[in-house]
Amino acid sequence: MPATKPPPAIPVKTPRHLRRSDLRAVVQLATEATHGVATMAEGVHHAVLGTMGLGGGKTQPQTGGITGFVYRTVHGVTELVGKSLQKAFIKLEPALADLVDAPPDTPEREAVLAALNGVMGDRLALSHNPLATPMTLRYQGRVMNLHTMAPMPEATGKVLLLMHGLCMNDLQWQAPAREDGKPTSDHGAALAAELGYTPVYLRYNTGLHTSQNGHELALMLEQVLARWPVPVDDFTVLVHSMGGLVIRSAVQIAQQHGLVWPQRLKSIVFLATPHHGSPLERAGNWIDLVLGATRFSRPFAKLGQIRSSGITDLRYGYVQDSDWAAQDRFKRKPDSRRPLPLPQGIACYTVAATTAAKSSPLADRMIGDGLVPLPSALGQHVDPQHQLDFAKGNQTIVYRTNHMALLNSPEVTRLVVQWLR
Repeated sequence: MPATKPPPAIPVKTPRHLRRSDLRAVVQLATEATHGVATMAEGVHHAVLGTMGLGGGKTQPQTGGITGFVYRTVHGVTELVGKSLQKAFIKLEPALADLVDAPPDTPEREAVLAALNGVMGDRLALSHNPLATPMTLRYQGRVMNLHTMAPMPEATGKVLLLMHGLCMNDLQWQAPAREDGKPTSDHGAALAAELGYTPVYLRYNTGLHTSQNGHELALMLEQVLARWPVPVDDFTVLVHSMGGLVIRSAVQIAQQHGLVWPQRLKSIVFLATPHHGSPLERAGNWIDLVLGATRFSRPFAKLGQIRSSGITDLRYGYVQDSDWAAQDRFKRKPDSRRPLPLPQGIACYTVAATTAAKSSPLADRMIGDGLVPLPSALGQHVDPQHQLDFAKGNQTIVYRTNHMALLNSPEVTRLVVQWLR
């Protein structure tokens, strides 16, 4: 009787971008989402009862009786199941080591995490979710340990810090080749080759308040520059979008607390920073107002409020704790507070972009780069007290360019090299 061949082994496809801790993090997110849906459903139920004179109303935020018991049971079971699953995954993590253990910093994984943190990073941090992005400085692709810094034989006395914008991460400064064949540029590598800078990249949770990131960055820069392997004689910062608000906040906080590093700060180059806010976020604020107008739609206002603290800070370009600490921050007008001025004694440059092909009064006023209008990126304001005074030769507009293209634009690289030379 001929020997039978064993059945072929079934290949196991290992998830390339999944880590063991992600399982617990996703369960935690699912638990919070279930709580949110149950709360929203109870809000709708309560609003309907109110119109029928059956116990609804503004004074009673939750349903009562058997209905209330059902909703409380849903919340209780959700909490119990969520905690049980998280404990189970903690025990299973060692066994999953061979099956689920993604390599660090794959671009796809980090892009998803950056977007998630931009939308709800404040909630992730508050619940200590493993998916919350901690603030780190990175040199040659590795996280820098600020207490025991690794040897840096290629470090120079010219330090360049690159800071990304909302829903992004440091890896996106290096763009892959474009399918249409158009050239791309790596600003950090170009400034290193042309002017001898040592590029250091910041990664941070863009869902947190701008000033919260400003506080943490101010302390982090004090440590890294104090421990830099060679004397620092030129510290320059290149920022994109929200990153510009964070560095302005960090400089103010550092100066208030007498930190040393702002004295070494020579230049800041802003790429499409919404100094006076983004109209897209202001439009998003209208969702809150419209949905909250009637008792029927009010429970759904939670959908519009899922935007993180970082996103709401973009409404008017908030950079200080006092900007958002007031309880009526959603009602405040942009003219109700004076914006933080540009740092004194530091060369500040700004690049604004527009998708228009050429300059025109309408295009310069209305189009912008798709996210940030030209006046906001240039620091211009109808009220002279709110104007940010960039020197005439320190500001420019690039055409046929959108917000994201500024990260890898050869034209922007040439311009920044010229300014910093």
